[in-house]
Amino acid sequence: MAFVANKIKHLPPYLFAELQSRKKQLVSEGIDVIDLGIGAPDLPTPNFVIDQLIEAVKYPVNHRYAPYSGIREFKEAVAAFYHRRYGVELDPETEVLALIGSKEGIAHLIQTVINPGDTVMVPDPGYPVYQKAVHLAGGETFYLPLDADKGYAPFFDHISDAAFEKAKLLLLNYPANPTAATVDLSVFMKAIALAEEKDLLIVHDAAYDLVTFDDYKAPSVLQVPGAKSRAIEMGSLSKSFCMTGWRIGYAVGNKEVIQALTTMKSNIDSGQFIPIQKAAAAALKSDLSTVRANNQVFQKRMDVVYRGLKKMGIHADRPRGTIFIWARVPDGFDSVSFADRLLKEAGVIITPGSAFGPSGEGYFRMALTVSLERLIEATERMSTLVWKERQTNA
Repeated sequence: MAFVANKIKHLPPYLFAELQSRKKQLVSEGIDVIDLGIGAPDLPTPNFVIDQLIEAVKYPVNHRYAPYSGIREFKEAVAAFYHRRYGVELDPETEVLALIGSKEGIAHLIQTVINPGDTVMVPDPGYPVYQKAVHLAGGETFYLPLDADKGYAPFFDHISDAAFEKAKLLLLNYPANPTAATVDLSVFMKAIALAEEKDLLIVHDAAYDLVTFDDYKAPSVLQVPGAKSRAIEMGSLSKSFCMTGWRIGYAVGNKEVIQALTTMKSNIDSGQFIPIQKAAAAALKSDLSTVRANNQVFQKRMDVVYRGLKKMGIHADRPRGTIFIWARVPDGFDSVSFADRLLKEAGVIITPGSAFGPSGEGYFRMALTVSLERLIEATERMSTLVWKERQTNA
């Protein structure tokens, strides 16, 4: 008897789990590994958030099951954050849902809204979970082309009418993982207009909405007039407040979809621990000064790595947000061979661009999730490998 479902048999292992396994093996062999693979901030969660968690844990009433849609305090904090940050009004009861991290929310949302055989448009290059979630839901993936020459904005004009006719859902992600691309509100305005015309649901993954540099402020898709009739936005506290392990996020927008996702999740999980929701509420109600301080750290790291790549002749666009740098692989490599050589010969983990979709080939992603000193050392190790390869091929 086959005990494993076909959809799991045909699902490749999660790339970052494989990278962590390889890292563990190398470390056990005494190799000094600098991990720039997974996007997990190394900065600490703000003290005031931790203090709120500790206080809430003291009360036994908070150890019970949470309401399936999230506690009122957290949902009101999300709604207040959207009003203050974006000028968007949300009903905490019907237009906000607590998630156990946005990764979980995205996977369950796709299962909630598509039927087997339905098509989902996912960014290419894009976060691997999108395509995997479509697979698990029995859907078909259509790779949404992104225009690298225009900052990885969606190439809507290059999609055929036939493709739109099959599609039910369109996924967007800005600031973007892995490309670190950013857009202005006009992109979302075009997406909503397209959704109205083609009868699509827009799902915007805004996990990096607060991780921005200089004067750039990432827009929300819900700022587009009438967007709530066609859009859901997924948010996370993982990156902005350095709370990756806390597993807390939210979905906001269209009432019908929020209710359907609540139904799905209530049959699968029992919500996030109440003290974590209370701590997250405190984070969202804060003045965001800790977010700005963290962004200054990430920007300094980004500038150093960007200059280091430029010095060794590797092209990358200077990001305006996220904790990533997306760069072209040096001549003589493809994305996997460069990542493998860098790991084996230099002890540096990067993510090959091919992991993020067909258009990711020829690129690699670096996460700015170690200290400035370690980033400098990583770029020096990379530079040694690059120059060695160039001299060999000269």
